[in-house]
Amino acid sequence: MHEKRVTWLELFYDLVFVVAIATATHVLLHVEEGVIHAEYLLKFVLMMIPIWGAWAGQTLFINRFGEDLIHQRVFMIIQMFFTLIMISSLSVDFDEYYYSFLFGYLGLRIITVSQYFVARKREEGDRKKVAQYLGTSFWIGLMISALSIFFDSWVRYLIFYLGIFVDIALPIFGRKYLIKHPINIAHLLERFGLFTIILFGESIVSALSILDPKDGDLYSISFSAVSFIVIISMWWQYFDNLEKKVDKTLKTAGQAIIFGHLLIFTSLSMVAVSLQLLYLYEVNYYFMVFFVFVSVVLYFLATTLVFHQYRHVNHRLKIHHLGLFVGILSLFFIIDLILIVPNILIVVQLAIFFIIYAYVTTR
Repeated sequence: MHEKRVTWLELFYDLVFVVAIATATHVLLHVEEGVIHAEYLLKFVLMMIPIWGAWAGQTLFINRFGEDLIHQRVFMIIQMFFTLIMISSLSVDFDEYYYSFLFGYLGLRIITVSQYFVARKREEGDRKKVAQYLGTSFWIGLMISALSIFFDSWVRYLIFYLGIFVDIALPIFGRKYLIKHPINIAHLLERFGLFTIILFGESIVSALSILDPKDGDLYSISFSAVSFIVIISMWWQYFDNLEKKVDKTLKTAGQAIIFGHLLIFTSLSMVAVSLQLLYLYEVNYYFMVFFVFVSVVLYFLATTLVFHQYRHVNHRLKIHHLGLFVGILSLFFIIDLILIVPNILIVVQLAIFFIIYAYVTTR
């Protein structure tokens, strides 16, 4: 498979979407009566899915059919404009800004669908069939989501996300077509890796932004240091696996990579929020413990899903490795439920887990 390089415009494009994810993540910082209410947790998830879907949709088009041509640059720049409209609509008062959010999302998807139909005219054989199938599938999902404009309340969200579900489901059902023109796995991993490293940087900024290591404030300095170790250990585990353990010559539709990274992006944002809330002591202790460990378990499962399937066979982890990781997390979780430990100790536990996770999965 030919080598495909990530362009500077793709990186610029990624930056805009990282801002969108960071904006959506702020919803989780709305703490009331010591908890993050289910309403805000649900809004966060409902914002993340279309952001991820729009970014992944364009990324996959570039992976299969992208060339650094003027018309494709123009398409991506227009998409960035629609992304800014989406970002301006991300708020805890999601209902109030739904129509502008929908407008931004539909604009993004229309551009992606249009690119597939343009590619269909230029391609031949299996490549032409894949462009036709994906363009048609995404157009169906797009039209279903667009119908939500005619409804109110929960019905419009049901229709909107039904369209996104169709976006996701039809390519899965059409895997036998897509495998005839497989993704360029090296390029796809590079794109997801570059997006993730920007998100790691954003996580460091957001997690440490509320810390104030004043002169003589040993607690704040210690909390900052341990939080940094947590994020660096996560970075180490992710990128050493990506660079050294994954077989980039595989021919695949890449669906585990694509869907697994929705969970990685979501959990990474949740971990960053957890570090902020642990420092601020504004959340009920037991709610905080559950939220922190759910975030970590989600990240652990997502990275395991993404990397295990694509690892070189001789580098794949065994069941006892999974048992080790689950055992460590379970032990820390039980300790924190039985004993009310200082929040900084919970962060130390996270650092210990991610250091072990990084060491075992990358050696």
